[in-house]
Amino acid sequence: MVNHQIKVIQALASSFVEGGRGVSGTAFPKQPEKSLKLYEFEGSPFCRRVREVLTLLNLDYEVYPCPKGGTKYRKIVKQLGGKKQFPFFIDDNTSTQMYESQDIIHHLFEHYGRTGKIPKKFAHYPKIPVMALAGTIINGARGVWVDQRIVNREAPQQLLELWGFEASPFTRVVRGVLTELELPFIFHNVAKERWQDMGPAVLRLKPGKYIPIKEGKREKVMLLMGRDIQVPYLVDPNTQVRMFESAKIVNYLKKQYGA
Repeated sequence: MVNHQIKVIQALASSFVEGGRGVSGTAFPKQPEKSLKLYEFEGSPFCRRVREVLTLLNLDYEVYPCPKGGTKYRKIVKQLGGKKQFPFFIDDNTSTQMYESQDIIHHLFEHYGRTGKIPKKFAHYPKIPVMALAGTIINGARGVWVDQRIVNREAPQQLLELWGFEASPFTRVVRGVLTELELPFIFHNVAKERWQDMGPAVLRLKPGKYIPIKEGKREKVMLLMGRDIQVPYLVDPNTQVRMFESAKIVNYLKKQYGA
């Protein structure tokens, strides 16, 4: 448990380095009909840029983890795009396949943003992602390399499902393990929609009973969870498991899909 808390603290520090990106998002996302697909790995600073924008737009998407040394999805990226470069993004709604984080971000704002225009601060990233790279280092470079004990093991038949948002330190720890175990999953973004959402479920900035924006995405998620929103939340349709708490989720994933 102490080791897990250290990882959470490192993940929290990693989020601070990025200046709070990956926390807030729209309450009314333009979720496409067909699932967006992202081939990436948690520890990549370029992939992190894309995930932050996906949280800002509050979009759900499928994740196919491609850690260094991985054997499942890196080869698929090579087959589809011709090279092992990440992130690799697929949008079947627009018949699009692309590399380059900046190009992916432009595509996301163009097709799924409110105005179709790219906000100035997202329009031109520095070539070297210094802050995101620092965040990866602070986070102990977790979610970079595959767990060698599971190499060549088949993936579960059905995609796992994870609710969270990019900058959530508890969610980041879980995503790191999912990456290292090469477990594909659907990531359901639950971005903070306004200032009243800020803070953990038990200690939000606005005291009293939490009431989400009417007909917003968080209201729908609350109905799904059957309680106040708490992330991460994992659903494994392969075993019918549903659970909160990052430490419990990590233990479950390692026991069920680890060595």
